[in-house]
Amino acid sequence: MGGLSPIHLDNYKPLREVVFDVLRNAITNGALPPGERLMENQLAEQLRVSRTPVREAIRKLEQEGFVVMAPRRGTYVADISIRDINEVFEIRSALEVLAAGLAAERIGENELEHLERLLVEISEYIDKGDTAKIVEADCKFHDILYGATNNKTLAAIISNLREKLTVFRTITYAYPGRARPSLEEHRRIVEALAARNPALAQQLARKHVDNAEKTLLQHISEKNSERRKSAE
Repeated sequence: MGGLSPIHLDNYKPLREVVFDVLRNAITNGALPPGERLMENQLAEQLRVSRTPVREAIRKLEQEGFVVMAPRRGTYVADISIRDINEVFEIRSALEVLAAGLAAERIGENELEHLERLLVEISEYIDKGDTAKIVEADCKFHDILYGATNNKTLAAIISNLREKLTVFRTITYAYPGRARPSLEEHRRIVEALAARNPALAQQLARKHVDNAEKTLLQHISEKNSERRKSAE
């Protein structure tokens, strides 16, 4: 199991959330690689906390798709395969493009205002380097976009991908140099929505999803290369 540093409490977050953030960051930066078994007692010892917040953090990690709990096998860091990425992004691209086109036709002024405010929030979180908050705001951004389609079936279908998309978003936003360009892509999408230009909104949405997929694949490639070198 990858070495983890003891937790230092410097905020007012509940301990389980601090442990969750530490473990999630360790997973996304490769310190806890795919397939790594997570042992509650070992993690608690490394982080110098009791097993309770570790157990609670692992449950949340499972809910968000970062880990897998297998009967009689224990808990493991979820593996992300190239096939998984390709399949999810094929679906996401089609749905996001459709959503952007419909939203450009149907979005209300209040929803546009909310998207603009989220752009400001995301920019502030980028300045602070707070990946968790960036991902949270990004999820809200896309939820508003889906809601603006006034198509509940479309929104429900996309929501079925939420767990995997949360994992993917966390990894891509943590990738050096990706957060700021992604914000600008969001900004251009909002401008297209405000201009009531469905064709442009769809084009920008497709480019945004393509860039996110390329970043994720680049991350996977680099981590695989690092593991091969360390094994030599």
